[in-house]
Amino acid sequence: MLVSIVIPCYNSEHTVEEIADLTNEEFSHMDNYECEIIMVNDYSKDRTYEAIQRAAKKWPNVIGVNLAKNFGQQSAIMCALHYVHGDLVVGMDDDMQNHPSQIRQFLDAAEKGADVVFGVFKKRHFTPWKDFVGSISRSLLWKLLERPAGIQMSSFWLARRYVVEEAKKYKGNSAFIQALFFRTTYNIVNIDIDHFDREYGKSNYSFKKGLKLFLNFMNYSIRPLRFATYLGAVCSALGIISAIVVIIRKLLHPSMAAGWPSLMSVMLFLFGVVFLILGIIGEYIGRITLTQNNTPTYVIRETVNADYNDEKNRLAERERRARGYVEDTQENAGRPDMSVPRFSKDGKTEG
Repeated sequence: MLVSIVIPCYNSEHTVEEIADLTNEEFSHMDNYECEIIMVNDYSKDRTYEAIQRAAKKWPNVIGVNLAKNFGQQSAIMCALHYVHGDLVVGMDDDMQNHPSQIRQFLDAAEKGADVVFGVFKKRHFTPWKDFVGSISRSLLWKLLERPAGIQMSSFWLARRYVVEEAKKYKGNSAFIQALFFRTTYNIVNIDIDHFDREYGKSNYSFKKGLKLFLNFMNYSIRPLRFATYLGAVCSALGIISAIVVIIRKLLHPSMAAGWPSLMSVMLFLFGVVFLILGIIGEYIGRITLTQNNTPTYVIRETVNADYNDEKNRLAERERRARGYVEDTQENAGRPDMSVPRFSKDGKTEG
């Protein structure tokens, strides 16, 4: 069975060749699996694409894609998905913290029937600040995205081909691959995997990039709009109650002076709520505008070993058609063929 490994790459010239070596070595010990590796260079500032080219020269099953500008990790993954031809697809990072030695566990989970598998790190090797921010964003996403109860998502995952094909149909500007999986199937499981130390450099995810990725959930959920509606209703109710209280107190105590500080506090609070709601609505409108303007998710500048991928595609498609023909023949054995009309000797159709 062919397994496609997709890896978005950014400033990882020291690791991409090692990842290709270790991944191919890992699959060399598996009798029933072979792999192809799609590495997408997201306009790195170093020589990452040159390293990908070296890996592709060494390993014919390594396909390299070079993007014309920096589109972000999720866009790079979406680009890689359009090059996969395996029955199973594995997504992983380029920093060696998602280690190729863990792939076998994902394949074992898929063999048990799971459509999507997310790896959950037993112990996270991140900085305390990144762990703190990550725990907050995960908690919010669990509440904002529709997903199976108890399922965690991560950047190390496996998905069946049909799930990937559904994800590729997404036409928006801001992709969020894990959310697309939730939109496709609930046959999802978590597995415990090891999180390795980073061998080179530091994380490429700044707070700004992390926030941008977090806001991508708006493409897949209307819960923020519902939250804005509920918040507006609550604030309106509080305003009405406050007005009633002020009127009653004024009737009971005519000499009561109006409170300037309390008035300003209420105004600041309400204006803050209004701007929050306008910001949420504006974010949705902006994303709709980008989609309607056909803003590209990614632009490919050049590729390497793409001809190998095309050949793999032809072979895989031929194998799938042959397998489908055998299954269809077995299922319909003994049944009349209704796909074409049958003619009697006088030339009239029989059915």
